[in-house]
Amino acid sequence: MSQIIYLTQEGFAKLQDELKYLQTEKRQDIAEKLKEAISYWDLSENSEYEEARNEQAQVELRITEIEDQLKRVEIIKEENKKGLVKKVSMWMVVMLEDVSENFQEEYKIVGTTEADILAKPAKISNESPLWKMLLWKKKWESFELKNKAWEWSEYKVIDFK
Repeated sequence: MSQIIYLTQEGFAKLQDELKYLQTEKRQDIAEKLKEAISYWDLSENSEYEEARNEQAQVELRITEIEDQLKRVEIIKEENKKGLVKKVSMWMVVMLEDVSENFQEEYKIVGTTEADILAKPAKISNESPLWKMLLWKKKWESFELKNKAWEWSEYKVIDFK
């Protein structure tokens, strides 16, 4: 049985857009590169032809990957629109305070395919250790987690929405 892929509506749309781009514009671009490379005749020592074929293989692999993901997607709707949820759950934006280092940071909990630690707020996977510690925590509840230096740090849930 295939694993379910959890996505926000935004992540689902982004995946669909990428698939459409690859199937139309990118395939056409590669076809033009192949046509031009073939016009040089000798394919045995034609680096342009080899590059275009490699690019074509990568694009087709990505198309297959996206199509498979889209078959297994479950779109999760944001639950806390009216502030009714009293505990941290999927797709929320959570404000955490690192008590040990005395700083605050926001994290959005997303599916694995949407994770992006450099985004603002940082998007963390629903499979990450931080998420596993955050699940079902209430406001002002604390927990400990190893930091990047493998030292234990204390975190506190400041807010979530």
